[in-house]
Amino acid sequence: MRRAQVAFVLLAALTGAVYLAMTLVTLPHLREAAGGLAPFDLRPGGYSAAQARAFLDALDAPARQYYLSVQQRLDLVFPALEAVTLIFAFRALATGWLAVGLSVMAGLGAVFDYLENHAVAALLRADTVTDDMIVRASGWTVLKSVAVTLSLTALALLTLRAVYFRMRR
Repeated sequence: MRRAQVAFVLLAALTGAVYLAMTLVTLPHLREAAGGLAPFDLRPGGYSAAQARAFLDALDAPARQYYLSVQQRLDLVFPALEAVTLIFAFRALATGWLAVGLSVMAGLGAVFDYLENHAVAALLRADTVTDDMIVRASGWTVLKSVAVTLSLTALALLTLRAVYFRMRR
């Protein structure tokens, strides 16, 4: 394997490990702490003011601190890891404007994820949560979800295309 391939495999493995830590440990812990309600990170379609308030009301102080510390620390590194992994893959599987456009999409997914994290942290810390704060956080969640879904769909299609052309040879 070439150095670039080894680097990509290691990067993808690290990205996967952080993702697994969130999906198998921190997010289930938060769901349990909220009496079964889904954390903000697990609501790709966004959330209403009533849903956000119900989730926030269900969290006690230690659960809020866990969200702000453990979950958000993992989510501090994950968006960048995911974006870089996707950008490497897009550069390997596509060329020209397609690779650039998909890389921008992956980067936007990370930016929206960071904005979501900042907005969610504000919700978790606030003494009084306004509807505007919830709308903003939910909006970032939806934008992140769209960008990541488009990026992952493009990656799947490009991978299938590469496999098809390899099999034809």
